[in-house]
Amino acid sequence: MTNFAPKITPVKKHLKKIWPVTKKAIYAILLIAAMVVVATSGSYIYNFAEPKPFSGPDIFNPYRDIDTAHCWKKANFHTHTRVEGIFNECKYWPGDVYKFYERLGYDIVTFSNHNELTTHPFDKSLQVNVYEHGYNLFKFHKLVFGSKETNSFDHLFPFLPSQMQFQIDLLRDENDIIQFNHPLHTLCATKDAMEKLGGYDIIEIDFDGNSECEYWDWALSAGRYSFALAGDDLHNPDDTHRIAKSCSFICSPSATYDDIKKTLLGGCYYSMRIPDHGNGNWDIKIEKNKQLPYLEDIGLKGDTIFIELSHIAERIRIIGQNHTTLLDVNGCDSVEYVMKKEDSYARFIIDFPSGEVLFTNPFARYDKSKAESPINKNLYSVNVFLTILFNATLLALLAFLVFTFYKVIIKR
Repeated sequence: MTNFAPKITPVKKHLKKIWPVTKKAIYAILLIAAMVVVATSGSYIYNFAEPKPFSGPDIFNPYRDIDTAHCWKKANFHTHTRVEGIFNECKYWPGDVYKFYERLGYDIVTFSNHNELTTHPFDKSLQVNVYEHGYNLFKFHKLVFGSKETNSFDHLFPFLPSQMQFQIDLLRDENDIIQFNHPLHTLCATKDAMEKLGGYDIIEIDFDGNSECEYWDWALSAGRYSFALAGDDLHNPDDTHRIAKSCSFICSPSATYDDIKKTLLGGCYYSMRIPDHGNGNWDIKIEKNKQLPYLEDIGLKGDTIFIELSHIAERIRIIGQNHTTLLDVNGCDSVEYVMKKEDSYARFIIDFPSGEVLFTNPFARYDKSKAESPINKNLYSVNVFLTILFNATLLALLAFLVFTFYKVIIKR
């Protein structure tokens, strides 16, 4: 009688032997990953104030302290360099990176490596303790100024606005200034989150092919006031397409941290997107970067905001509540706008024929008899019951995962 049973090949025999081990390894990896996610998810749960436009009889002027004798210092605060150790995003040391920026006409360069404080390469008096906080997979990163040491806590997946707020508050207790980095590349920076979050001082203007900054308007329209800075988030200083693509101009008497801190918290600065002048030609790029259009004057007279420019602009827009265009004019070097009572805030976007785009900080309504500015750090509070429930649930889930790991991986 013929035996038609399938033959087991050596390869199949080998796979049959290693499959139990492989399956166990996969289970172990998945369980460990789940435990790490749960263990790093702890947070306060907050009650967030409902979105509410700025209001009041007065208008906050971020340029109230403008001093044309000190204007303007070209700055990049978001800069990565080579660091000690094996994990590096840049092959150039701080001194080399500084020299690249110096050639391009920058007055202030700070080094903001990931969870690491970097010493100024040449002048201790220009030291600014700043680092980029965050290693989470949603790219919720913050630029943290005035740090004595770095804070390593982070949520691996900060999917809740409360977790994002918890991180901001944790950093605020230890530092002077918090900047919300690259919101267009932050997966959890949804409209809902931007309308809730508070406590940060600055938002980073994130271009990614457009100049609208609508994420900023989500926050402003909800009554969450912040200033804005633009920076390169530099990793490759030898690439003309990556360096000097954006910058900020701050009205500061010096490049020391005390003066920088006062200016950044006061709002007297503006941001600029810069085209890649020369398209790879360093000589042209260097020359053009020293001839950028600039803001000659800006301010408030009564209810009228005004701006004066060094060059004729191709287009000047004023953006207000819900990203509404309040004014749109072409071919001029100055403009005035009377803020109406219903205008909760107004910010300028200015396009120049040579490709630069300039962004100002927002003028906003408030009541000066009740507050010094529209900046309100008390737009949320801890919900004690939900905080206990949320973290107890996480502990229970973690205990279950640990027990499962023991039963499936260790004991078996």
